[in-house]
Amino acid sequence: MSCRESDTEAVDRRRRWLSILAKAPEARLDTLWQALGPAPAYTILRRPETGLVMLHGRISGNGAPFCAGEMTVTRAAVRLETGEVGFGYVGGRHVRQAEIVAAIDALGQREAWRDRLETGIVSPLTDEAVARHRLIAARAAATKVEFFTVAREAGT
Repeated sequence: MSCRESDTEAVDRRRRWLSILAKAPEARLDTLWQALGPAPAYTILRRPETGLVMLHGRISGNGAPFCAGEMTVTRAAVRLETGEVGFGYVGGRHVRQAEIVAAIDALGQREAWRDRLETGIVSPLTDEAVARHRLIAARAAATKVEFFTVAREAGT
């Protein structure tokens, strides 16, 4: 059995990483990126640029689609000297974050860097995101109000 990552696993990992990296706090991502030490040189294929994307939604998740509004997004693309191309899309005007995400995406395609990126950047950001979501859920639960109806009998 081969230790190589299958195409499906590679796509799933890349999708998971890009999702986590795009939602990470910019300063925290930058700190973890700097802590990795020197990364291989890369060429910027598409300098970070900011634009708008149209968000679409569906009523109840499966109803008729509707335009929910626009969102500011910054994107970037880089190429490593070894040829791997990485893309970074992040919400907002976070130019540095888009470039870092693109560099991590490109490096993640190199087997020698995967474990280092997973343990040094992706896992900590995942753990922190889970903790943030739990805190938000706990705060929301604290404000939960239980409603009940008391049925009245006729004539009282």
